[in-house]
Amino acid sequence: MTSFLLKLTITPALIGLASLVGRRWGTQISGWLIGLPFTSGPVTFFLALSHGNSFAAAAASGTLTGVASEVAFCLSFAWGGWLLTGVRDMRHLRRLGWLLALLGGLAGFALATFVLQGISAPLWAYVALAVVSLGAGLLLMPRARKPSAIGHAKGPTAPALPWWDLPARMGLATIFVVALTAIAPALGPRLTGLLAPFPLYASILAAFAYQQQGANAALGVLRGLVLGLFGFAAFFLILATLLVPLGIALSFALATLAALSMQGVTLLLMRRPVVWGADWR
Repeated sequence: MTSFLLKLTITPALIGLASLVGRRWGTQISGWLIGLPFTSGPVTFFLALSHGNSFAAAAASGTLTGVASEVAFCLSFAWGGWLLTGVRDMRHLRRLGWLLALLGGLAGFALATFVLQGISAPLWAYVALAVVSLGAGLLLMPRARKPSAIGHAKGPTAPALPWWDLPARMGLATIFVVALTAIAPALGPRLTGLLAPFPLYASILAAFAYQQQGANAALGVLRGLVLGLFGFAAFFLILATLLVPLGIALSFALATLAALSMQGVTLLLMRRPVVWGADWR
């Protein structure tokens, strides 16, 4: 009951915070913020309490592997949205661009998860996969199109948002988290871990950003998320390694410290005038 109440309170609070951060400091910062394990961290914590540290450590290893799936989501969504902005003669297709890009991103996540589910390897291999995936995500992310090249650009000023915008984001996030965590324990630690990094917040933030401000705004969310996932990977590496020998309290404290430290590094990188991404125009 306690965990259920936490899901009903923490989840909408976090998605609301990330949305407000995006409005204040830009979509890339909101994407970077949701790189923190806001949902998968609590899932692993509740698994440790309910099923033991060994089960939770195995799930953490699977979640670390799932970094590759999140990168697949980001690249699929980003390139789908980028390509759709070039469609000039199909207004209805452009109008549904956010949905098509989102479906492409979720398909990328699902395909990567399906492939990774059948792979069994030592922890160091999962770490290497996460690092390579994140590097590929930074290199292959498309650059934003110039506003003049986007058929449905809405200009530099964000449109006025409807009153239901923020409640809708928070409600969708809560529904997804409750549903995912309800079925996760029945799936076993490996698949539970792979599903834990489901791009819940990213889907909501990127889809709303695309629909309201265009593909460049969604691209900002996704580029920020890839940078934020370095802290995510550090968090679950610590848990997968130390949860069994050190226990819940100390391992989660060290994992949180590692994630926040890595987030600080990536925030500095994000603020530098460095151009990330492919320039395939």
